[in-house]
Amino acid sequence: MGTRRENDEAIPANDTAIQRWNGIPREALEAMEPDGDFAKRHLMNPVLLRMLGDVRGRRVLDAGCGHGYFSRMLAARGADVTGVEPTDTMLGYAREKEAAQARGITYVQADLCRLPDLGGPFDAVVCSMVLAAVPDWKPAMRACVEALRPGGLFVFSVNHPAFEQLLTTWREHGDYRLRRYLDEYEIPQTHASDFHRPLSAYLNALASLGCRLRELAEPGLDPDVAREAEPTTPGIESYARLPNFLIASAERL
Repeated sequence: MGTRRENDEAIPANDTAIQRWNGIPREALEAMEPDGDFAKRHLMNPVLLRMLGDVRGRRVLDAGCGHGYFSRMLAARGADVTGVEPTDTMLGYAREKEAAQARGITYVQADLCRLPDLGGPFDAVVCSMVLAAVPDWKPAMRACVEALRPGGLFVFSVNHPAFEQLLTTWREHGDYRLRRYLDEYEIPQTHASDFHRPLSAYLNALASLGCRLRELAEPGLDPDVAREAEPTTPGIESYARLPNFLIASAERL
């Protein structure tokens, strides 16, 4: 059974969302090698890595690791990485990559809301583009924070709640338009769904878990990169003008 929000729209259960993501085709995963898609390469990875800092010898949890590209990037930088992923498809792909070229990454299949014993606290937890895909997301955020040692770093990213469907609306209107911000609602995507929530929902939940916010980033695309990509990706100039992603780092007190 799904739950309902104030706008009376049904929100599917976590298990349903996991089943949907399990249908992602292998070719879509292979297309994101070795460092994610266009947005991850140009907008997210540089900020995530900067926020995490020097990870050599540090124990890092990649929470909702997907097909494992960021786990592999962290391991290449010397981190002791554990990746948690609930879907068979993406976890299987990540394990194949580890078997083909061992990087010392431990992959665990689990729902973030029901984490098993992962061998003690982590120095850092990264949860990139995951929370917005989890219908019942607050237990997942809690589990990420509780996996940290005191003073550990929690870094997460989501589509920016104010600019989620930036590219599609820019292509249609030549600017950005948003009618609903305060509601929680489902946003169908290519393979599964994301879920809109206002920014205050994430930040208030973070504060309630005893975390101190260190930084918020709203990365914009380099205008030169946007101009180069515009012929194949119409409307990409919008990424140089408005932030499509929000990245936060916080310390567990």
